[in-house]
Amino acid sequence: MMLGGNTVLITGGATGIGFAIAERFAKLGNTVIICGRRQEKLDEARKKIPELNIKKCDIASESGRKELYDWISKDFPGLSVLVNNAGIQRSIDFRKGMGDLLNNEDEIEINLKSQVYMSALFMPLLMKQKESAIINVGSGLGFVPLAIFPIYCATKAAIHSFTMSLRHQLRDTSVKVFEVIPPTVHDTELKGKPFPKTDYSITAAEMADAVVKGFEADRYEISAGPSGGWLTASKSDLDKAFHEINH
Repeated sequence: MMLGGNTVLITGGATGIGFAIAERFAKLGNTVIICGRRQEKLDEARKKIPELNIKKCDIASESGRKELYDWISKDFPGLSVLVNNAGIQRSIDFRKGMGDLLNNEDEIEINLKSQVYMSALFMPLLMKQKESAIINVGSGLGFVPLAIFPIYCATKAAIHSFTMSLRHQLRDTSVKVFEVIPPTVHDTELKGKPFPKTDYSITAAEMADAVVKGFEADRYEISAGPSGGWLTASKSDLDKAFHEINH
């Protein structure tokens, strides 16, 4: 893929990995649009990168997605890159029955359904371009789950499967399909606050650098840090990693 001259839409692009990717693409001469649910975060992002185009919307809702699509198709009909980045992470204890599941936002709706629907919704615009791409942000936890985040990990495993199928379906079209597979990124706000830094975590900037390199090289599965080894690990290695991170 060309690094410059694209029109790029990044969901959840005001913070964390999304913002770091937006910053990289903006510096490379792309038209960059970010969307999110918090106007104050979008405003903060544009103060740091004045050339960003911002849109407040909730892509977890059908009306929010439609409003976003109508705006993009009218004002940015040359959209060529969709980055499905928005996501949340919740600690859920199934020993409590329905308690944790009903207490707060729906990870399946935000992490999985919105990526699937956004991909389908924007496909007509992307297929009009000579070269275009969908970038789905997954997670190393889709390969080795952390049991305290069971729904988050399950949605990321589903994103991996969905991305593989989508890539195969679109193999003879102009749309390339990438998956970003980060390890723990300690300066994101998935849980509402940054993660503590560890020997196994990286920064959003480091992940964004990997995304740019992988995007330019048409490397369709882009990882960094410890998650890279999980892509080619054996079942026994993945089982071992699961027991290590959960105990």
